[in-house]
Amino acid sequence: MITETIPIALDGERIDRMVSLITGVSRAAASELVSSGVVQVNGAVSTTRSVRVHEGDVVMIDYVHDDSPVVLEGEAGVDLAIVFEDDDVIVVDKPAGLIVHPGAGNASGTLVQGLLDRYPELTDVGDPTRPGIVHRIDRNTSGLLVVARTERAYESLVGQLAERSVERRYEALAWGAFESPVGRIDGAIGRSKRHPTRMTVSTTGREARTDYRVLATSVGPVVLSHLECRLHTGRTHQIRVHVSSIGRPVVGDDLYGGARESFVVPRMFLHAETLGFDHPATGERVVFRTPLPPDLAGVLDRLEFPEDEPAPGAVG
Repeated sequence: MITETIPIALDGERIDRMVSLITGVSRAAASELVSSGVVQVNGAVSTTRSVRVHEGDVVMIDYVHDDSPVVLEGEAGVDLAIVFEDDDVIVVDKPAGLIVHPGAGNASGTLVQGLLDRYPELTDVGDPTRPGIVHRIDRNTSGLLVVARTERAYESLVGQLAERSVERRYEALAWGAFESPVGRIDGAIGRSKRHPTRMTVSTTGREARTDYRVLATSVGPVVLSHLECRLHTGRTHQIRVHVSSIGRPVVGDDLYGGARESFVVPRMFLHAETLGFDHPATGERVVFRTPLPPDLAGVLDRLEFPEDEPAPGAVG
């Protein structure tokens, strides 16, 4: 346990910056420490990274220093589909099944290690445990991911994500029909106390907002809604948790009630279709899109849609 008293020179600083200064970890890693509940301010757990601390506050962090350097090595043979690359950023179309970075039980074969084999300079960008990574996509979700190639790009993209100016749109297939063709789900998301591997809508969670638009609703062999979902925030499992919370889980999602015998699919139907951001070097707005992969397009082909409803396809 690390204990520090805030001096007058740091009065008013954010808690995540203080944790970074105290522990020596990156700002991104400090934010994760705060979110995980291991940081206390004056004896109370603080899980909001934007909270300000003041002179005399006592900050306690349940953290053990590990001075051994983190060194990730590149791995050849990792499946990478590069949509765009320049001196500052790399845009990847991640296939389903590929983990973004090493973690518990997954020490190798990740997207990061494939990128390091091709772009070894990423080693010095951002968090050394996930170099270049500014946002993530679940293992069984496919689609677009932007990776920073320089520290300048990393800081710019992290800032844009914090300001919620990055456009992230997903295609999803959900159980049942929606009452409204468009809607917004506002619900704070936190880790479930009953099931530690799941997230849940919770009054003690972090703010989360998802907009959805119904592209088409099938009439057979089961009633499913083809959706476009736009993220305003980027919480773990956000779309999956939000649509499940209103009784419309993502088809094939076995963690949140979407895997059902009445309509079996090859994997969870969730695809990061659109990604837009301001280019870190030029400031120009860039937008990338990728169509549904064949396995998910084949799922739509098995459904029947009303004749007066447009055929489902790539989000416009």
